[in-house]
Amino acid sequence: MSDIVATKALIVPAAGSGSRLKKETPKPFLELSGTTILEHTVCKFLPLTNLRQILVATSEEFLDRAQAILDEITPPNISAICLTGGNERQHSIYNALKKVGDIDLVMVHDAVRPFVRLEHIRKCCKIAYEDGGAVLGVPVKDTIKRVDDRKVIRETPSRKYLWQTQTPQIFRKELLVKAYEKAFREKFLGTDDASLVERLGVNVRMVQGDRSNFKITYPLDLKLAQLLIEQKN
Repeated sequence: MSDIVATKALIVPAAGSGSRLKKETPKPFLELSGTTILEHTVCKFLPLTNLRQILVATSEEFLDRAQAILDEITPPNISAICLTGGNERQHSIYNALKKVGDIDLVMVHDAVRPFVRLEHIRKCCKIAYEDGGAVLGVPVKDTIKRVDDRKVIRETPSRKYLWQTQTPQIFRKELLVKAYEKAFREKFLGTDDASLVERLGVNVRMVQGDRSNFKITYPLDLKLAQLLIEQKN
């Protein structure tokens, strides 16, 4: 799919720790075949037409490291900004959103999803530009159970309408800003960006991606990521 001409900014929340991976280094700064996960991830977005800004929100300790990575890989026509993240992912993204310039689309993508495909990013951008908001995802493949506080199963929802949400999640800038401002006024903490936009009564479209766009969270994910990188090299 060809790219759209809309101007774009990429926000990458990269303040997550490596605790679940049992590593002292935060996940985005772990290396796969000698290159940080953060670099692998950001590079997937660099071919986009009219990408104007990349904003990485990370811990204060790793600000310089993140800026050095961006400075090395980002072309001169793209503004590369690193900033301190917040206590929650939502706070980190809001901090970054305040620094986004005069942009049509804002893309939010997890730092530790380095296998997103360019064609899926472009499709997501196109639909977000047309409809206001779009997110990547895949249909759930497992049976989902809803349980109560005692872990007793109360419902088995039909998989027909259940999707596993991924990133990027892409929105028109003014829509995402409005959603974040409303959430902070009302002290609402969502689990993703789409949940904030949904509270505005705005429809967000799901765009089918693929399962290779997984989030590196646990040691097994890191081993799989290393294997995929080695296969590509």
